[in-house]
Amino acid sequence: MRDRPTVDDVGTAVYTVPTDTPEADGTLAWDTTTLVLVTVRTGTTTGLGYTYAPAATAHVVRELLAGTVTGLSALDVPRANERMCRAVRNAGLPGVAAQAIAAVDIALWDLKARLLDLPLVALLGAARDDVPVYGSGGFTTYDAERQDRQLRGWTEDEGIPRVKIKIGESWGTRETRDLERVARARASIGDAAELYVDANGGYTGGQAARAGDALADQGVTWFEEPVPSDHLIQLADLRRRLPMDVTAGEYGYTLPYFEHMLAAGAVDCLQADVTRCGGITVWLRVAALAHARGIDVSGHCAPHAHAHAAAALPNLRHLEWFHDHVRIERLLFDGVLDPGGGSVTPGADGAPGLGLSLVAERAEPYRVQ
Repeated sequence: MRDRPTVDDVGTAVYTVPTDTPEADGTLAWDTTTLVLVTVRTGTTTGLGYTYAPAATAHVVRELLAGTVTGLSALDVPRANERMCRAVRNAGLPGVAAQAIAAVDIALWDLKARLLDLPLVALLGAARDDVPVYGSGGFTTYDAERQDRQLRGWTEDEGIPRVKIKIGESWGTRETRDLERVARARASIGDAAELYVDANGGYTGGQAARAGDALADQGVTWFEEPVPSDHLIQLADLRRRLPMDVTAGEYGYTLPYFEHMLAAGAVDCLQADVTRCGGITVWLRVAALAHARGIDVSGHCAPHAHAHAAAALPNLRHLEWFHDHVRIERLLFDGVLDPGGGSVTPGADGAPGLGLSLVAERAEPYRVQ
């Protein structure tokens, strides 16, 4: 067998970018977002991956993962993923360790595709050319004018025919304002666009059931995390009772988590985040589990980390075109995609790998590690 290229080096960098205005959802508030970047190098070829996670994630990469993958074949990404999962046994896989593995795994897939001079979607094998997206933001901190401007920007300026806002404000204690904001959102986007809501687990089961009737009156077709996503029995009950799709899964870090959610009949569409669940290697396995049960998958946030793998799925619903992450990816990288008309087309320009390149002069002011 000919010599195979091996991983020579693993590097990290951390960037913290302020939001353009204070943001909150049903259960959390923030004013900055942190991206942890991982680079893997073979000779003169470098692949990149990333996750949105605490800066400590970079320490996990350096201390637990870099030595594990250095020296392995750059072509055998599943082997590297398995080695990394074993390396964090005592640290605990769910959470930051899974996010660290995800960033390295994405970088390894990017590197492999670059070594083969292929867009990643061509390496994985495309199931579709275009990947639908939905505009996502509508934070509970927005006033009426800011929400309207954002929603019209997606639907009117970019032609994205599906959008999502946050509800469940202050752990579900402002139901009246939630429903007022949903009504305003429908007025902003008109009758033709799809309207989604995300409570981020802020409601109780009874609240979510009561809200469901009012949401249905506004034509809401997607109710994300109406209750905390670990409450699978409640999710399954709401799925049976509500007319719109009930969705969850973004906090899944391991493959068994998704199997448990699917086995419970808890969701109409399974959300999974490639930057949390162990990278592209595991994300594709999650999609296969869902496909076996006739369930679609939606990529959660980080659209440019998902796009190529998403195009390889027969059971993809869409990707989340999340306001914060789109801002950051446009700021830090060249090669970002255009969602005009409501979809992106990864690999269309023929650029190898993910098609992204870090723009150091734009990124450096935000680097914290």
